[in-house]
Amino acid sequence: MESSGAATGAGTAEQTLTAAHTALLKTPGLQFQFDGAPPPPPPPGWLEPLLRLLQALGPVLSYIFWGGLILAAAVILYVILRELAPTSWFRRKRVETPATDWRPAPEAARALLEDADRLAAAGQFEAAIHLLLFRSIDDLRTRRPGAVRPALTSRDIAGLEVLPAAPRDAFARLARAVELTFFGGRPADAEAFGAARRDYEAFAFAEAWA
Repeated sequence: MESSGAATGAGTAEQTLTAAHTALLKTPGLQFQFDGAPPPPPPPGWLEPLLRLLQALGPVLSYIFWGGLILAAAVILYVILRELAPTSWFRRKRVETPATDWRPAPEAARALLEDADRLAAAGQFEAAIHLLLFRSIDDLRTRRPGAVRPALTSRDIAGLEVLPAAPRDAFARLARAVELTFFGGRPADAEAFGAARRDYEAFAFAEAWA
């Protein structure tokens, strides 16, 4: 009895589904056959030259694609190597600048000595000593702006190893004299100015620059 009832129920459901499908097919306004559908409209006229260009470049585009892919891989490999390889592999060798490029021009050095002598003659020994140092630093910064930066103090400049030993020592003595007199408040006299003047001459005209 149960089997017969189940079979009857299944048959009724199938009949109901068939009837619903038949009614759907007969519904006006619904289309189920698209064989006669019209073709898509042609592209606009302004797009045709671009399509022809892309069609002509078709063989070349593949090379462009693979070339770009290889270039991207090379860039990634370069970045990885820069992180892992020693820095000396990618660092340019620095060309040492001859020390003579640092020496003040002889004309400028003599003019500076004349200006300092005039201050000393007026009794302004501290200002004369300071002028020698200040103009020396200004001249070095003009000649070597990358090495003698504005943030460097006179002591920093005196420690630059690119300067020859004798001129560097003379510059250090001149900087020390300015620290004691102009900034330190110690009175300067003709003897102190004479020593500073000789130090400047040793800095500006030293044979060690050659």
